[in-house]
Amino acid sequence: MSVLAAEGITLALGGRRVLDNISVSIASGRVTALLGPNGAGKSSLLACLAALRRPAEGRATLDGTDVGAVPATERARRIGFLPQAADVHWNIDVATLVGLGRLPWRGRWGETDADRAAVAGALAATGMTGFARRGVEHLSGGERARALLARVLAGQPDWLLADEPLASLDPAHQLDIGAQLRAVAAAGRGVVLVVHDLNLAARLADDVVLLREGRVVAAGGSSAVLTAPLIRETYGIAVETGVTASGQRFVVPVAP
Repeated sequence: MSVLAAEGITLALGGRRVLDNISVSIASGRVTALLGPNGAGKSSLLACLAALRRPAEGRATLDGTDVGAVPATERARRIGFLPQAADVHWNIDVATLVGLGRLPWRGRWGETDADRAAVAGALAATGMTGFARRGVEHLSGGERARALLARVLAGQPDWLLADEPLASLDPAHQLDIGAQLRAVAAAGRGVVLVVHDLNLAARLADDVVLLREGRVVAAGGSSAVLTAPLIRETYGIAVETGVTASGQRFVVPVAP
């Protein structure tokens, strides 16, 4: 089992403290959702875990090693990061875009059979095989989001960190991509997602970290954390929780 952890992370941006002594341990083989109101620090914490931001205090560790100290190529192989707003600056086709996810693995001889198989698998997993030769500029917002996720999946990282990867998808593709993310975790990899939708978190996540004003309100198993009292403490709203006939948990905000 691999462990990605924040150890006393404090981060200030623009003179404002956005993370305040955050400590949390995240295990591989599970889907972990970072939840909280706007400005709670979710994206900032995700960036620190990926060593894209260096905290003023504390550190992010991967199996006990400071993530920032891991050599760049090894870090790129072990941690795949999908930002919330990922721009594509060239009108390359989807297959070429997804192939960029293999760059950390490329040797001096260029593309290998393993690279081609990884790209094909990522396209299939995200439902983008039929778009392989389409230019990125001709994709809808949801299609582009799936192509960008495929790029990360093609790298076959030990850890997949994604900032709101389901936000621009329709319900059917949310279910499809959610199932794929569950499959990634079931294969023993770690998945950490920033999520805004409480129901998506209840359905997808094994573990949840609730954040408010840069601090951890609660962290643990989904059923233990997504409770009406803790959600009220985090968001200031009332919710009703329950389980559907098919066994899926739900969380529904209700009027005060």
